[in-house]
Amino acid sequence: MSRFIVPIIFILALDTYGFFALKPLFADRSDRSAQLFTIIWWSIPMITLAYMASIAFNIEPSWPRAFSIPARALLFIIYFAKFIGSGFFLIDDLRRILTAGFRAFGNTTEYWPDRSKFLTQMAIIAGGLPAAVLSYGIIRNPYRYELYEVDVPVKGLSPKHHGLRIAQISDIHSGSFFRSEPIRDGIKLLNDQSPDLVCFTGDLVNSKADEIEPFIDIFGEINSKLGSYSIIGNHDYGDYVPGWGEEEKAANWQLLERNHQRLGWDLMRNENRILDVNGEPLALIGVENWSTIDRFPRSGDLKKASAGTEGVLTKVLLSHDPTHWDAEIVGQREDIQLMLAGHTHGFQFGVEIPGFRWSPSQYLYDQWAGLYQKGNQHLYVNRGFGFLGYPGRVGILPEVTILRLVAA
Repeated sequence: MSRFIVPIIFILALDTYGFFALKPLFADRSDRSAQLFTIIWWSIPMITLAYMASIAFNIEPSWPRAFSIPARALLFIIYFAKFIGSGFFLIDDLRRILTAGFRAFGNTTEYWPDRSKFLTQMAIIAGGLPAAVLSYGIIRNPYRYELYEVDVPVKGLSPKHHGLRIAQISDIHSGSFFRSEPIRDGIKLLNDQSPDLVCFTGDLVNSKADEIEPFIDIFGEINSKLGSYSIIGNHDYGDYVPGWGEEEKAANWQLLERNHQRLGWDLMRNENRILDVNGEPLALIGVENWSTIDRFPRSGDLKKASAGTEGVLTKVLLSHDPTHWDAEIVGQREDIQLMLAGHTHGFQFGVEIPGFRWSPSQYLYDQWAGLYQKGNQHLYVNRGFGFLGYPGRVGILPEVTILRLVAA
């Protein structure tokens, strides 16, 4: 319970400051308007504190996800908007203090200027606009799957591999889903493309292997000619469950592997599969998570995973974290023509229009979404099928990808 003390103080301070900053707006209006404003304003922190209490006493996990996940996000958005708006009120109060100070030292009549109407309006707009955008991202976009069809030009590609269609999905994060029926639309979108094979590039769950179980029947409907293959991501290790030791993580691993089997997916843990594609072998290599960022696991073993693929001309690597590409693939393993990754989610926020792309992801990752090429090597970073933390998306929609190998 002690961990909630600081957030409670912050919430009450922010609400008190915002209330007295906005109260003058109702000075010239009816008492009823002022009373309604007061009731609405203070009901929000009361609801928030009640929600925090439900978490503290372990009541919230029993609530339906369709309620708890959007409710949690909505409360965050409200306080994010209040925090942004309070920044403008703070600027206004500093202006008022300085103005009153200059007049006092100037031996003029004591004067406390009224709050700036302009800065008050700016505070409301600055807080309201991101709140509206983030709310739209939750209501409209978490299951609005977008199909990306990408040609990957490979130098020296066997004619028998030309036109091979690889479907990729990534970062399902099943523990975040609060609806199930819309997910079927994404799976139907994938199946409608009739891919030759399907690759899943990690983060099946948020933290626990059982999170996927309510959705196994949905994702188990994925079909392809050559099968479905999967790897793990940083969230699949069970590292994000407080208090878990090696015994709990080992049991989680066993359940995770069983659930991949129930899905009908061939899980590769530093392994490879040699696929017969029109009579010509293709090596599909799958590594465990490998990242250049210290807080993420570095369990991938590329040497072990690719053992036995030396005589295969076409190689596709599945590796969850895109930082692996520059660190161990580019210029070092030129026999790997294509690497498929995920992990970034495109930050679930950004702008992608013809000729311009921006996302906070680009400040963390050199490769954060889409197709990249260096020499004859390619990397595709999937924007993710699900979501994590913020239960929505703004500008960066959930993705189903069809990559087609073509001769360069």
